[in-house]
Amino acid sequence: MIHTEKKSDFRQQIQQGIPSVMPEKRNYPKGVNQAPKRKDILNKDEKMLAIQNALRYFPKDWHRELAKEFLEELNTLGRIYMYRFKPGYTMVARPVDAYPAKSSKAAAIMLMIQNNLDPAVAQHPEELITYGGNGAVFQNWAQYLLTMKYLSEMTDEQTLHMYSGHPMGLFPSSKGAPRVIVTNGMMVPNYSKPDDLEKYNALGVTQYGQMTAGSFMYIGPQGIVHGTTITLMNAFRKILAKGESTEGKIFLTSGLGGMSGAQPKAGDITGCITICAEVNENAARKRHEQGWASELIQDMDELVQRTRGAQENKEILSIAFHGNIVDVWERFDQENIFVHVGSDQTSLHNPWSGGYYPAGLSFEQANDMIRNNPDLFKDKVQESLRRQAKSINNHAKKGTYFFDYGNAFLLESSRAGADVMGSTPGQFKYPTYVQDILGPMCFDYGFGPFRWVCTSGKPTDLDTSDQIAMDVLTEIQKTAPEEIQLQMNDNIVWIKNAKQNKLVVGSQARILYADAEGRAKIALAFNEAIKKGEISAPIVLGRDHHDVSGTDSPYRETSNINDGSQFTADMSIHNVIGDSFRGATWVSIHNGGGVGWGEVSNGGFGLVLDGSKTAEDQLKSMLFYDVNNGIARRSWARNKEALFAIKREMDRSPNLKVTLPNLVEAAVLNDLNI
Repeated sequence: MIHTEKKSDFRQQIQQGIPSVMPEKRNYPKGVNQAPKRKDILNKDEKMLAIQNALRYFPKDWHRELAKEFLEELNTLGRIYMYRFKPGYTMVARPVDAYPAKSSKAAAIMLMIQNNLDPAVAQHPEELITYGGNGAVFQNWAQYLLTMKYLSEMTDEQTLHMYSGHPMGLFPSSKGAPRVIVTNGMMVPNYSKPDDLEKYNALGVTQYGQMTAGSFMYIGPQGIVHGTTITLMNAFRKILAKGESTEGKIFLTSGLGGMSGAQPKAGDITGCITICAEVNENAARKRHEQGWASELIQDMDELVQRTRGAQENKEILSIAFHGNIVDVWERFDQENIFVHVGSDQTSLHNPWSGGYYPAGLSFEQANDMIRNNPDLFKDKVQESLRRQAKSINNHAKKGTYFFDYGNAFLLESSRAGADVMGSTPGQFKYPTYVQDILGPMCFDYGFGPFRWVCTSGKPTDLDTSDQIAMDVLTEIQKTAPEEIQLQMNDNIVWIKNAKQNKLVVGSQARILYADAEGRAKIALAFNEAIKKGEISAPIVLGRDHHDVSGTDSPYRETSNINDGSQFTADMSIHNVIGDSFRGATWVSIHNGGGVGWGEVSNGGFGLVLDGSKTAEDQLKSMLFYDVNNGIARRSWARNKEALFAIKREMDRSPNLKVTLPNLVEAAVLNDLNI
């Protein structure tokens, strides 16, 4: 990509951090997707504290002018974003050698940060929010400026410590230590209620990092296209006869903002009719213009007619519908349009601040109510969830396979009093996709979302890496056990077709599902290709936090763990600590992500491959632990697929010794008088 600014000017702006001369106040740009106004939750004294907290980034002689400006932002938006200090250069992932840096690893991290904030990638780029409505990279632009300055100065014997977007500083460390340690939203446990996030985020002392937003590892919708594709293909496999085509079959869902924009693309790859409702016209148009949805429809009658025609002609079609999903479920029920597979991907982890828009209100009316009448808005959301669940239940009676896609739809519906509880106490009547699909089929076997970014920015390097990954997986498949042949085949097909599916948005990145063996062998081959010059610059390895080991989430990632430990967070904490001393370039641990603040603990990593022997040693050690930590925990929970996987790994790796459970015969429990 060609940038019009001079490289020297860009470097100087990065290196200066907070500018020496206060910039002019900026007008908010037209045509961008602005974050909704946040809840006005602070009292007068707390607003004074929030302004003090914001002003400490700046010289005293700027305080009087900025104090008024920051109060205006706080009163009108609910947050202090410091728009004045957003830099003027293009926000996009540049080739790694464009960044001023003493450490090549620091330069790679700068690239990843800018990719997360690229307007083509980010949901609300002006507010530093990447996806999910509130998944932030930083709380404000001062934090961004300081962080980039620190990274430009960092040596390979320093570590930058990040407190919820705030760069606490560079501390002496060692070459083997992570270059950056990230925490987001880590609260004392009694302060993890939804309003605690609103309050302490407004004060400027914490933020919601989602999963890959606040860990600098988001790669645009592609990251979830793959997971959605794997999930959707297997959802259809569960309900269709063997060999029956998905053509003309309907997948109905909602949410086109942020990563959920991946759903129509995944439907196209799966080969079905995808209808994805979105109340934000800008988001719906953006996904259509980007090619993630083949058609944009704004009229319900037109949607019904087009859907019937697509069914009759057995089309492969993706529709971005500008409207409310509740209305679609209800109308399709009335019209007796059969929905084969249904789900929901609105940001219900954030139900009261724009993550879910209730039926009966326009987008603009809802945003106004969020700000000016939050109690009524909450009532409207819960009423809408009850309606949506009722309609889904009607479809399910006709044979629709509905699953919760880990966005807290069933959790929040239950809290709203919707009819979503099953016959077993505490259990929902519909499964999560992890319970039915990804848990037993992928996570328990060690398969999860492995991803990489070519820091050269060259599509040719990505092409080379795709071929390497496909060759490695094809070779592994030859001797892989029957239990994982399906996973291997799905991912070989995925990587083979990745380029033609035009998945790249922002950085030259790719994702596929692989186990520990696959990840390590692919990474080794990448490192060797970099060493030989076959790939022209370092590669950043990472993954979604939504993985085998990365996340403790009882309503999503660990929802298929049934020994009671799904409500503990030991795995994710051990994951990030274990990765940190095994070679990760940076690590992160977050409160929240996926199904919401206070509901999840999740961790991630980044690892820079530069062709060196050090990188080879690091990837072997870190990737092995990053996966097998989770398999060990899952096997201890008595998950049979995980027991198979960890026993197989211990046979291959003599230094691995994992505590295995002694399984209890059912008769022993049946004989008890409890």
